[in-house]
Amino acid sequence: MKATSTSGPAFLLVLLMISLAPLCAQDRMVGKAFVTRSDVLATQGMAATSQPLATQVALDILKRGGTAVDAAIAANACLGLMEPTGCGIGGDLFAIVWDAKGQKLHGLNASGRSPASLSLDYFQKQGMDRIPGDGPLPVSVPGCVDGWFELHGKFGKLPMEELLEPAISYAENGFPVSEIIAAGMYANGLKLSKYPEFRKTYMPDGTMPVKGEVFKNPGLAGTLAKIAQGGRDAFYKGDIARVIAGYMKQNGGFLSYEDLRDHQSEWVTPVSTNYRGYDVWELPPNGQGIAALQMLNILEGYDLSELGYGSPEYLHLLVEAKKLAFEDRAKFYADPAFNDIPVEWLISKDYAAGRRILIQADKSASSYEPGELRDGDTIYMTVADKDGNMISLIQSNYSGMGSGMTPTGLGFVLQNRGALFSLDRGHLNVFEPGKRPFHTIIPAFVTRNGQPFMSFGLMGGSMQPQGHVQVLVNMIDFGMGLQEAGDAPRINHSGSSQPTGELMKDGGVLFMESGFPAETLRQLNLMGHRLQMTAAPIFGGYQAIMIKDGVYYGASESRKDGHAAGY
Repeated sequence: MKATSTSGPAFLLVLLMISLAPLCAQDRMVGKAFVTRSDVLATQGMAATSQPLATQVALDILKRGGTAVDAAIAANACLGLMEPTGCGIGGDLFAIVWDAKGQKLHGLNASGRSPASLSLDYFQKQGMDRIPGDGPLPVSVPGCVDGWFELHGKFGKLPMEELLEPAISYAENGFPVSEIIAAGMYANGLKLSKYPEFRKTYMPDGTMPVKGEVFKNPGLAGTLAKIAQGGRDAFYKGDIARVIAGYMKQNGGFLSYEDLRDHQSEWVTPVSTNYRGYDVWELPPNGQGIAALQMLNILEGYDLSELGYGSPEYLHLLVEAKKLAFEDRAKFYADPAFNDIPVEWLISKDYAAGRRILIQADKSASSYEPGELRDGDTIYMTVADKDGNMISLIQSNYSGMGSGMTPTGLGFVLQNRGALFSLDRGHLNVFEPGKRPFHTIIPAFVTRNGQPFMSFGLMGGSMQPQGHVQVLVNMIDFGMGLQEAGDAPRINHSGSSQPTGELMKDGGVLFMESGFPAETLRQLNLMGHRLQMTAAPIFGGYQAIMIKDGVYYGASESRKDGHAAGY
């Protein structure tokens, strides 16, 4: 073997590359505590999802002339098949859409309501202090399908049959299960295999599919075909609704045909705050999106760029801002149809200023600890088209694969979102018939000077508003790129696991990914934070599309199976 020369053009090129390393993408050549990769760039369209095949389906729809909304519906249908650990037509949906023609943001709340025949008295007579996470009791009306048709009716172009065809084909012919999703399916199987129809649908050979195994779901193929042909009424008023209602009754549930028949989504106005010149948009409750806005308002009072990414001072302020916002989340966030929620005041700068003074610069507080909810699994995706339309869409079963209730032959699991209701009569989120539960899933959008800047979101229960804030601060205060902002190590502050609004008094636990300096960990400990290093999948799943000078920038979560792609 010939020895490598230390002189000549090749060696000089290496030296030149090293000397220019600070100019390279993300400074990767000079080393960082975390690994990242380049943004994806394109001009005609972009899609970012948590499953590569779904991303490709979205691009296919865009190339056929479909809108961003068309592509999102097609990809979401595929994700319900390919990533049932996070979503499916048995769950709910929220979306924020930028309409390029109207130069306006639109919000859709496609979350379902509790059964009309189930009452708080039922739970109390059963001696329950919380709603169980699986079985028939946490099931609420699935809002996803109605959400698709609401979005399609307003912003779609291609026929629904064409949009659902890829998911139907993959369900009939099979697809190879990807690595992280396979691990999630295995974990869910341990808990939900006690339900016979769940086993028939997802464990036909007695075990959950493993990485690389080709999985088919003929029941879901048939259900999607009926929806494609018969529209949303096929799901909410036809045979599908009757099968769901009959199955629930046989299994001791309360969700009825009438509950499904009477369901409708709601178009809502997104709400925003301005953070250092960027207008950050979220949906109002019953979701938790405004928690991110409250946190940003509090943090805006500090010079975070001076403190620096990963510094103990910054992370301390981030955690304390989260505690303050989540205390309000536990008290105020619920279905606005049943409560008068002071959204404008909660996201105001004046309110943030009053809350900010409660933070001690060098000490973790326990006196304003929030009521924390259990983490759930979700998919987030975003799509942009050649005309400048963008959609930020999030869809979920709530906790993993949901309730375990799998209506006979339909190929999907019903969500367990009702587990997030409180059983405390004095709580705004107390269970009531026909009420939408508190929701953790939140899409986000950013505009600047009235124009779209970024569509983004992050999966993972109560991690979501924390993740929204960390990504935005990484970009706006610390100058990170779109992909780098998602790859940077995150924190996840966790309080109580109860969905009833109790406030903890011990400051909670600060979970941290690897990659933070040892001195940062030491200083946070000295401030009184209880730290726990973990590699568990509790730090969310990020997808984003940014537009700059007519070019789309795409980013996808390195902690998931998916990717961003454009053309």
